[in-house]
Amino acid sequence: MNASTEGPRVAPDADDWDPFGKPLFDDPSARALSRVGVVDVGSNSIRMVVFDGAARSPAYFFNEKVMAGLGQGLAETGRLNPQGRERALMALTRFAAVARGLDIGPLTVVATAAMRDAEDGPEFRALLERETGLHLHIIDGPEEARLSAQGVFLGWPDAQGLICDIGGNSMELAEVGNGTVGRRATSQLGPFRLQQVKGGRKDLIAHVRNVMAELVATVGLGHERIYLVGGSWRAIARLDMERQGYPLLVLHEYRMEPDSLLKTLDWIEKSDLGQLRAQTGTSAARMELVPLASLVLRELIETFKPKEIDVSSFGIREGLLYEQMPERLRIRDPLIEACRYAEKTQARVPGFAKTLHKFIAPVFGRISPERYRLHRAACYLHDTTWRTHPDYRAEACFDNVTRANMAALSHPERVFIGLALLHRYKNSRAGSRFEPLFSLLSPEQINEAEILGKAMRFGAMFSTPNLTEVASLDYREKKNQLVLKLSDRGAPLFGEVTEARFQALASTLKATTAVERV
Repeated sequence: MNASTEGPRVAPDADDWDPFGKPLFDDPSARALSRVGVVDVGSNSIRMVVFDGAARSPAYFFNEKVMAGLGQGLAETGRLNPQGRERALMALTRFAAVARGLDIGPLTVVATAAMRDAEDGPEFRALLERETGLHLHIIDGPEEARLSAQGVFLGWPDAQGLICDIGGNSMELAEVGNGTVGRRATSQLGPFRLQQVKGGRKDLIAHVRNVMAELVATVGLGHERIYLVGGSWRAIARLDMERQGYPLLVLHEYRMEPDSLLKTLDWIEKSDLGQLRAQTGTSAARMELVPLASLVLRELIETFKPKEIDVSSFGIREGLLYEQMPERLRIRDPLIEACRYAEKTQARVPGFAKTLHKFIAPVFGRISPERYRLHRAACYLHDTTWRTHPDYRAEACFDNVTRANMAALSHPERVFIGLALLHRYKNSRAGSRFEPLFSLLSPEQINEAEILGKAMRFGAMFSTPNLTEVASLDYREKKNQLVLKLSDRGAPLFGEVTEARFQALASTLKATTAVERV
């Protein structure tokens, strides 16, 4: 993702210029989104989320799910599951009480396929509203598809392809590209519905293929990338990780090749589901739906023939938050905004990161916007774990980035920033328990992350708001020489530890050093 160009229209070398725009922490429209509570009443699960923090890339302040199974048996009876109704009422009663306790204002509650299709849906909606005080918005399939697509945009601003959101009783598709939602379609390909299809496996496959053909007629072919949204898809992706021995167990932005995923679907079909559930920690209710979801996913792949399949942990709930964002907030880089917020709230010297980045930039010369944003993100995070015991700061940095719920960050990019931060606090990575994750990077990326980390480690020794007035770096590539220029104010800061870190950076660059007074 390229850096946003929003911000002050001044020359790039001006002190206040920033390709990511000015921080929006004090913007009233951004502050208004600092605590937003939403509830998704689905056919299988009911989840409440309260978003908090950086408005463009918020943290999950509260996140609770109940596997109510509201839509189980709906296709056969036409009515909501009786036990599901009881569990749904209990869950929503609790969520309403939690919202009052957190003083977050009215919850936004949306209900999907089960509530819109059940003959007793209107009656149950009235009961829920009467008992809980919550107002339920029952949305149709195309609107569900649109909100899911917007949720993907919250975490994946450059998403281009086809969103596929599977629930218990339905599956929605939405075309996305250039920040807009295009053609949309809905179907009854949810596992609960498929449980009621008459006949054997061949009849079930034929039914799914017929529905897929109808979906193609609406959204078309030629989508190179499919984004998977929904708990059943995430369960399958987790199983794909297990089969391949994938080292990073973060589902968001997990990317799969179709041929490899088809092998995983074969493996799931031949395996004992109980054993797979134990290996991956998947709930029994979720694992029960995996075989039917796998059948649908196989037909999805064979019908649309994507080149890549990506997992999005963001869906309807995040789409509801995205719906409330002004356009100037939507176009911001979610990664940068999250890292900025982390620096503002957790670093010892908030605001130093931008100066630090400017200080170390000469080491790397001209780089792509993609690399530039990763370097900036690392600088924002370089001092956010200072409260951790010194012996564990390197590990804490790495863990925070690779496992954090941050958006617009691929798995290799997570590891790159994590490794840079590890080297911010530790010269050597030898023997690290994180070594399996380094395999997601090329040797060149590993080297660049080490250089970035050691550059930040050195620059932090000049941790002052006016760093560029006391010291500057110059990498003279032809001579392969790293030069530190010190002003009279900077010279006293170049002590024994500072010099050791300077030499460590130069050693990684395989460069000679020089110190000049200016």
